[in-house]
Amino acid sequence: MISETAFQCKRVTKLMGNRFEFTLIVDDVNFGENAIDLAIEEIKRIEELLSTFKENSQTNQINDAAGLAPVRVDLEVLELIERSKKISTITDGAFDISYGSIDKSLWNFDVNMKALPDATVALKSVALIDFQNVVIDRNTQTVMLKNKGMRIGFGGIGKGYAADSAKKLLQNMGIESGIVNAAGDLITWGTQIDGTPWTIGIADPDQTSRPFSSLNISNMAIATSGNYEKFILINGLRYSHTIDPKTGLPVTGIKSVSIVCPSAELADALATPVMVMGVKVGLNLINQLHNVACIIVDDHDKIYTSKNINIKN
Repeated sequence: MISETAFQCKRVTKLMGNRFEFTLIVDDVNFGENAIDLAIEEIKRIEELLSTFKENSQTNQINDAAGLAPVRVDLEVLELIERSKKISTITDGAFDISYGSIDKSLWNFDVNMKALPDATVALKSVALIDFQNVVIDRNTQTVMLKNKGMRIGFGGIGKGYAADSAKKLLQNMGIESGIVNAAGDLITWGTQIDGTPWTIGIADPDQTSRPFSSLNISNMAIATSGNYEKFILINGLRYSHTIDPKTGLPVTGIKSVSIVCPSAELADALATPVMVMGVKVGLNLINQLHNVACIIVDDHDKIYTSKNINIKN
């Protein structure tokens, strides 16, 4: 139960190169501020491990040794890679942390881009992407990338993992209600100050400041992947900044995917591959997963939902 003296403690800051927002329901302002400080430290700790922008991160150590030697890593990094590989398996490679080797020069997504790269060139650019070549050895607690030039990155799962970790820390401190919002990948627990569930607006793909629907998501996480903020138009077709790891070409057909499930990490990791897989295959996958729901908006603004979701218009 939330006490009558409770209030909302909020803070916005930049972490992992993104906007993070913390909202906690607490009785004491100093306790709330201190809790947010500790949550921020936890996310910074994770960023030091995972970021490809941190020279000595364990991710960069793995990448630097690609094709040469296994690298000993912290157990949490090894386990995150294990979970990433499981998601790669269930999405048939549509999610793949070894996307880091893709040739960024092909994809600048600026106004000067008037044509798609040649299909053969695009395919060559993704030749090193293959999650099965990320080799984990539990006994030695090492990770090795089989081929030189391979690179891993946690851009599709890291923010969700950080949000989950921060939430766990805050709950362990006794905070019974709150939200950790990692640049739109957010996780909630407990209720709002008046005892009602946390509610989230699903953005209208054509007017991102205006929600077209709302969902009660107390004790759940939600992540959205969309092409409404970064895309190119070629011959009247909208191409997403999301690249299909199998072809090296941008995906078309879907404006946004929102995944709702108990874990921000899983929601984060599933949103992009559903865009890659397309409406039919993506929905079929989500419908097979326990306690996972999704909302898809296609390029024609048609809304599709998985079987287990209830949208309130």
